[in-house]
Amino acid sequence: MSFFLETLVGGVLAGVMYALVAIGFVLIYKASGVFNFAQGSMVLCAALTFVTLTEKGLPFWLAGLVTLAIMVTLAVAVERVVLRPLVNRSQVTLFMATLGLSYIIEGGSQFLMDARVHELDLGIADLPVALGPIQVSSFDLVAAASAGALVLGLALFFERTRVGKSLRAVADDPQAALSVGIRLPALWAAVWAVAGFVALVAGLLWGARQGVQFSLTFVVLKALPVLIIGGFTSITGAIAGGLIVGAGDALAEIYLGPLLGGSVSTWFAYGLAVAFLLVRPAGLFGERPIERV
Repeated sequence: MSFFLETLVGGVLAGVMYALVAIGFVLIYKASGVFNFAQGSMVLCAALTFVTLTEKGLPFWLAGLVTLAIMVTLAVAVERVVLRPLVNRSQVTLFMATLGLSYIIEGGSQFLMDARVHELDLGIADLPVALGPIQVSSFDLVAAASAGALVLGLALFFERTRVGKSLRAVADDPQAALSVGIRLPALWAAVWAVAGFVALVAGLLWGARQGVQFSLTFVVLKALPVLIIGGFTSITGAIAGGLIVGAGDALAEIYLGPLLGGSVSTWFAYGLAVAFLLVRPAGLFGERPIERV
């Protein structure tokens, strides 16, 4: 029983990290109806910028502030220069624009800051910690707690603040939101700036976990089943989807893997997402699709 609990807890902690990445997608999709495929490249760019600055001798806190400023500037620039001129274009056009941006940001980051693997030390020890009868990684605990605090903070921010209420109004009815004076360009810029901040936190945590390298962009692929399961327009859904994917992956790898003769963690989440698409296409907490106006 203790082994089962240990596996489950480890999966849930990983799921919180997946939820953090997924929230970057949710914010932008909820505000504008754009599926930002460049979010994974933004995660890589943030981690690579931070680790490069620290390697150049900048203090940890200063490197964090500079990286945050760069990511917010990059996110707002992407929204204003690339996506705003594409207002009222088809979803396919918007998706292809973010796909192209993904390669540009990824390639530009590695060109300016090199493509080698960087070790990122956040000062968090990776030691076993006893929680009753089970043991978990201290790094996973701290990383999940940090990600969880950010996720909760974002959920409260968009639930209680004027920006959050405006975002919900736009998601419900863009035309009605315009008629009551909500300034969509300012809202979109704010949401993209927050997405840049989320990319920074996700980049630091995932970079410290597996090294700052090209493969960080693949984190976005694990966020896809999280979004499908939880819903593309719900922060609560991103949290629930992340926990389901994290726990499901961990348990399936241990209990289904031996029966199927190989690793299942590479595809189990996607199979689960397909099942949700068949049963509940909008996800657990998803809303109707929206169109950018």
